[in-house]
Formats: sequence, structure tokens, C-alpha cells
Amino acid sequence: MFDWLVVGAGFAGTVIAERLASQHGAKVLVIDRRPHVAGNAYDRLDAAGVLIHQYGPHIFHTNSDAVFEYLSRFTRWWPYEHRVLARVDDQLLPIPINRTTINRLYGLSLETDAEAEAFFASQAETVEQVRTSEDVVVGTVGRELYEKFFQGYTRKQWGVDPSELDKSVTARVPTRTNTDDRYFGDKYQAMPADGFTRMFEKMLDHPNITVQLGVDFDQIRAAVPHRRLVFTGPIDEYFGYGYGRLPYRSLTFRHVTLDKEWHQPVAVVNYPQTEQFTRVTEYKHLTGQVHSKTSLTYEYPSEEGDPYYPIPREENQAIFRRYQALARSHPDVHFIGRLATYRYYNMDQVVGQALAAFRRIDEEREAERSGRTFQVAQTERESPVLS
Repeated sequence: MFDWLVVGAGFAGTVIAERLASQHGAKVLVIDRRPHVAGNAYDRLDAAGVLIHQYGPHIFHTNSDAVFEYLSRFTRWWPYEHRVLARVDDQLLPIPINRTTINRLYGLSLETDAEAEAFFASQAETVEQVRTSEDVVVGTVGRELYEKFFQGYTRKQWGVDPSELDKSVTARVPTRTNTDDRYFGDKYQAMPADGFTRMFEKMLDHPNITVQLGVDFDQIRAAVPHRRLVFTGPIDEYFGYGYGRLPYRSLTFRHVTLDKEWHQPVAVVNYPQTEQFTRVTEYKHLTGQVHSKTSLTYEYPSEEGDPYYPIPREENQAIFRRYQALARSHPDVHFIGRLATYRYYNMDQVVGQALAAFRRIDEEREAERSGRTFQVAQTERESPVLS
């Protein structure tokens, strides 16, 4: 008999399993259908001995002291500030778009934030009501920059035009009037010094945690006795797709190793105008590894395959809300993580969500011990909590 069955050994499942085992002394079984822990953050040494990310680049960044301090118990950090270039009009230009980007693209010599702001204002179109991803960009930097940097990339990534996607997609990428070429501006920006997989292994290295890999939930749910459940897989799958399947965009990856030390000037180069792939990642920039060869990943969006990105359209949210309502009628099951809440979260947000879910479980446990009634909040099914 296990106190808890945790489905999924990614960030959500691993964090809450560690908390339940270390803080409550609970016996926890963690399962995953993949043959490894760490979910999409899984990294490994390839045949050449270069550390790569199996499922595309994962760059850790957060403004949360609590999240950073928690993960620091299980890893040392290698400081890393992520930079991305986009190949546009045969140039490699910084993205998010900043003053350097427009100076190089248009042969300008803007020197101040005010000058860059005035330039963007001169290009921006009036959008009466911002609803779509196209509206966000066109209303901020104008149609030409939208077409050069966003439209083609978004079409490849999502399989639909930005005019058909929720505004949240492109709102995630800021536009800057300064020359800051970092992709993120968070307080903490670093990579696990020994890799993500090693960090996960340390989190799960507890005598009360049992890990079984290569196992489907359907094989376990009736066969292994457990009192309560944490489910981090697709919520529609848990309920047998009773309201229909929630649509996702998937990815395929082509990993290659080159017999040279470096291939590109930064870790990630985006391709919004050309090629079938969306971006190319060179991992030694991310990890700081010293090696005579270099390994790259070419990333191709796909309609089929593992679920990666919930497609942000209102009709899809309507389906999810029906599953969300059904989940509330299962108080002994906690649905956390990207797939269980049908929302794209950064890694730190998933960690924050799992920590918040544990706090609620902890409060419920204390209430039961004292004989008080406690209404379990459903927040973990709606938004991450970072404190």
C-alpha cells in the first residue's frame, strides 16, 4: 500500500513526490511511461559525449526566491543568460526585438530608448481591440516587423496564422527599446551544473520514494493499492476523453553532432522566414561544457506526437473547462502540471504550482488531524503560485 501514487516524473510530479516523502514521511510511488525521469527536461550525453536536451532546449529562469532556493537543495548552478538570434533578411538579429535589432535591420543609428520608442510608434497600427497574436504585434511594432519576425515562425510553430491564435502567444515575447539582448530578464538565470536529469535523480533519491519507469497509468491504477493520487498527465486522458481530445502541438527533433568546436554564435537561432524547422540549438552554450565537437538540435513542429503546447484558442479552453469541472468532483486526485491544467508554463511556474499544491495538501492534513473541516482549494488546476 502506497500513501500516494504520482503519475509523471517531470517537474510537477517530482517536486510534489519529494515534498510528500520528505515532509510527511509518506510512501510514494512515482511512475512515468517514458524510460527516464525529468520529463521534457531530460538531458543526456550523446554518442560524442556532448550533453544535450532530448526534447529541445530547457533554460531555467525565475524571479521566485522560493523556487530557486528549493531547487538549490538538489543542484549546483552554472550562471547562464540566454540569448537568441533570428535569421531575418540574411542577417542574425537579436530577438526579442530591441534597439540593436532595428538599427541593423534598417541601417539606423538610434541611440536612446526614446528614439526607439518613437520608431516603434511610427510603425505601429491602431488596433481597436486586441484579441489575437497578430493584434498584439501589429499594434506594438507594426506589420513589417510582424511579418519578418513573427508571422512565419508562428505559422510553423502552431500550424495556424497568428490571426487565429490567442493574444497570449506573442504577448510572451517583449519588445525592448534598449540594447538588452538577453532573452529573459529574471532575477535568477542559471543551469543545473550537472544537468537537469541529475537534479531530478537527487530529488527522487529518498527511501520513501519508489520510481517505476516505462509504465502506463492504466497498468498501475488498479493493480497497485494507493490512498491518494497526483496526476500530471493529460487531463482528458485521465477522464477517458469523455468530452473529446484536447488539441496540442507536438515537436520532432533531429539531433546531430558536428566535428568542430562551434557552429553558431549563441545557443539558439530562430528561423522565421526560411527552412521547415523553427530553431537550432547548440547545447555547449547552455551548459558550459568544453568539448572538441558540438551537438545541435533541429526542431520541427508537428500535428502528431507527444503533447507539448496546448493550443490557445477559446474552443479548446471550453473543452478544458468541462474537464476542470469534472476534476473538482475528485477531491482525492490532484491535477497539476502543464498537461493536467492545459496551459503552457515555464519550468519555474510548474515548480511553484507543485509547491503550492503541497502546501494545500499539508493544510488539509493538519485540519484532519485537528478534527476541523477543510475545503481543498482547486488553485493548482488554474494557475501556478510563486511566493
